[in-house]
Amino acid sequence: MPRVKKQPMGSYLPTSEEFKAYRWCINNGIYISPFATGNATWYLDIEINKKTNRSPDVYSKDAVWIKMYEFYKYYYDKYAK
Repeated sequence: MPRVKKQPMGSYLPTSEEFKAYRWCINNGIYISPFATGNATWYLDIEINKKTNRSPDVYSKDAVWIKMYEFYKYYYDKYAK
């Protein structure tokens, strides 16, 4: 059986503000992670209070990380105040 060729996921370096939002969300039970569709695109799974929702949009390898940190920033702004 041939091996499946792995697709690179790209990379992204978050800003200090995005990283602060990421840390706050993780410490408060909000988790966001990429979920592969199988053809080099990803959904984002968002788990809040052990309830998981999947993003309706599909993202490329470069956009998935940017969007993930946008979601972390959104939830930080919504709940941290």
